Amino acid sequence: MPNTLRGLADSGRLELPYPGSGRTVERWRRLAELAFENTVVGRLAEAHADADAILAELGGHGVVRGQIWGVWAAEPPKPVLQARFDPGGWTVTGRKLWCSGATVCTHALVTARVGNERRLFAVDLAQPSVRAVPGTWHAVGMRESDSGAVDFDAAPAEPIGEPGAYLTRPSFWHGAIGVAACWYGSACAIAGRLHDRVAAGKADEHATAHLGAVLSGLHAAGLCLTDAAHRIDEDPDDASATARLRARTVRAVVEDAATTTIDRVGRALGAGPLCADAQHAQHVADLTVYLRQSHAERDLADLGRDYAEKELSWLPSR
Repeated sequence: MPNTLRGLADSGRLELPYPGSGRTVERWRRLAELAFENTVVGRLAEAHADADAILAELGGHGVVRGQIWGVWAAEPPKPVLQARFDPGGWTVTGRKLWCSGATVCTHALVTARVGNERRLFAVDLAQPSVRAVPGTWHAVGMRESDSGAVDFDAAPAEPIGEPGAYLTRPSFWHGAIGVAACWYGSACAIAGRLHDRVAAGKADEHATAHLGAVLSGLHAAGLCLTDAAHRIDEDPDDASATARLRARTVRAVVEDAATTTIDRVGRALGAGPLCADAQHAQHVADLTVYLRQSHAERDLADLGRDYAEKELSWLPSR
């Protein structure tokens, strides 16, 4: 997998249109295609593309071809990455958790604390003051994403944007939908095994019914992604103040479709493909873990609060 990702970076296939550029559908379609082939590759490509868009928006420049970027912005209560400015420039010190691509990425955007504020920094991971911590990623699903801890020891860092800018920019929510595009692509790959079985005439009516339920859900998720992409392109600066609600809604719809896909395909096909088809088994294991990037009921509660703040229209607008 690392060689696959490096090949994509070197060939320019990780260079995607930015959200709101008028080609957001293409961005998400390409992410979905990568996740369809390999969930981990799709996940790391999404982070790289997100970093590229963030750098273009806040730093005035994108990534260089051949680089592989991560976005390490998880903020658990402990440990905390601290940033400091001295005459030699900015440095970051401490341990960062949940660093996807810890030994694959060449660079990363990391959040660090400056006093009580959170600020984003770009770090070259090749320097000796940055070290991936062995034995901190034990996952079976998403194993190859290598999302363990990374230690920083006064590592030189470049500030990207002003304090708080990473979270307050409108495209933070546009970018959040890229994850859902990857969930969608991976779920389509899992559904493909059931489709092939039914199409070959090797499935009973129960499995055929499961296929109908799976594909109707994925169809709705695909339409939701497409509609969101068009709305983002129409309002890239979020003048309508709908980006957060849109992103949370799309992620909820796609997560539900993907979860249903895993469940129904498993019930329709039984244990056989999970035990005898390595690619299918890996897709299921990877997507099961990847979906937990959602915070489940916490995210749904946030979505419910967002809707409760607005007057609800029960009919779609023309």
